[in-house]
Amino acid sequence: MGVPVAKVALSTASVYPLDTAAAFAIAARLGYDGVEVMVWTDPISQDPDALRALSDRYGVPILAVHAPCLLITRGVWSTDPWEKLQRSRRAAELLGASTVVVHPPFRWQRSYARAFVEGVRRMESETEVRFAVENMYPWRYRERGVQAYAPGWDPTEEDYGHFTLDLSHTASSRSDAMAMVKRMGDRLSHVHIADGTASGTDEHLVPGRGTQPCAEILADLARSGFDGTVVAEINTRRAMSGAEREKDLAEALEFTRRHLTPAEPEPPGNPEDPGGRVPGVRRPGD
Repeated sequence: MGVPVAKVALSTASVYPLDTAAAFAIAARLGYDGVEVMVWTDPISQDPDALRALSDRYGVPILAVHAPCLLITRGVWSTDPWEKLQRSRRAAELLGASTVVVHPPFRWQRSYARAFVEGVRRMESETEVRFAVENMYPWRYRERGVQAYAPGWDPTEEDYGHFTLDLSHTASSRSDAMAMVKRMGDRLSHVHIADGTASGTDEHLVPGRGTQPCAEILADLARSGFDGTVVAEINTRRAMSGAEREKDLAEALEFTRRHLTPAEPEPPGNPEDPGGRVPGVRRPGD
């Protein structure tokens, strides 16, 4: 087997309800290549100096910053969504992260939503950091889809420069993940590896435990020489112990690396024929 080109990182959200510092310690113990920092209500996640100190302490680089786009983070780094993105970009620049992950706006953020596509493109032109817009999903009520995002939950319908593919979200939206990867094309620069079962909820299962084509997509990325970051974003809230949580996160890392590793090229053909004969050479008794 070859060596993966893409790095495999651990989302700090994967250790919730533990804090950001715990994620660095776990990533170091398990051998992840880095972390993606989910900026949320944990003060450490909002403090670039504290994050740099954790990165240095554990020898774990910060490869991406996830902007505070969730309902529970509406007051983090201001209530102005553009200020949130500006601060996410500054944090990524200070920490040496290549990517800011961002969700499409909620529908009720009307002025932000109207300017979002153009605004993200403009911000990206001002920095080396990539703004990778993530695929989301319709919210569901009694099996009815509710459009919670604008311009929409499927970012491939808009002209963004970079995408984040989330495979738990393709399950939640009941999308064809392989088709979405094809639409993203060479603008796919970041992946949240997880699994799901099309239950309508955002499950974030360990890859391989759901119905999404996680292995196939990782193998395709390996064949294409994908050099972005693949981030394990797993829900471990129901883990009964720290050991169980780390077992799940170790399984996610092993699965991702195994399928992201390109196969070695086939060796040159053996010049001998199946009978052990070399073409054009006569042996005694022939």
